[in-house]
Amino acid sequence: MPRSAANARRVPRPALLPLFTGSPPSRAKAAVLVLHGGRADDLGPLPPVNLPAWRMRPFATAIARTTAHEGVIVAHVRYQYRGWNGHHAHPVTDTRRALDELRALTGSVPVVMVGHSLGGRAALRAAGDPDVKGVVALAPWCPPGEPTAHLHDRTVVALHDEADRVTSAADTWAFLARARTAGARVAGIAMPRGGHAMIRDARQWHRFTAGAAAALLGLAPFPEAPTDSAEVFARPGGPGDRP
Repeated sequence: MPRSAANARRVPRPALLPLFTGSPPSRAKAAVLVLHGGRADDLGPLPPVNLPAWRMRPFATAIARTTAHEGVIVAHVRYQYRGWNGHHAHPVTDTRRALDELRALTGSVPVVMVGHSLGGRAALRAAGDPDVKGVVALAPWCPPGEPTAHLHDRTVVALHDEADRVTSAADTWAFLARARTAGARVAGIAMPRGGHAMIRDARQWHRFTAGAAAALLGLAPFPEAPTDSAEVFARPGGPGDRP
């Protein structure tokens, strides 16, 4: 049987991976979902060693530390396939399933999603869920034409190295402009280093992301932009584009 046909018949596994939490999910006051990157088109399953998922572990750890003792649980979203796969947008389906699974564990609590690359696109697409308060998008994949109307009254924070050769920072800033027109609160930070994998100055990426996630949950003030970065869009609620 062709691999694509076999995959189409695969029974989906739970979309929510183990939680980073010191308290039972039933007592959670808020949650952060972490979404890793992937490929544009690939119907293959995730490999046992999935580097994009491993890259997000330090972000999850930083968020868990920043929100410790606040009743926040942090979980990863597990995808059924490695790719976005055109109009199927499989990671969006997985993200929506993860949100439903989270609700079954915690009830309705405020949720922030943190997504990298393809995961940023999936988080932004799924942000119309009533429990989602905002998204922190890291080097997101935001091709022209992505919908924004569902982001009304959400907060979107995007970090992008403008030297990224995999996804386009210009597309990200254009997406933020459209989202703001649709009624979203937006902030865009041009990171000075890091590339697409966010390796150089990784700690700055981790710290700012954790602080932004906490701020979107109302647990802390919005963090100061990292050293040498530039605010393409000011922090949520602030003035518009840089000159």
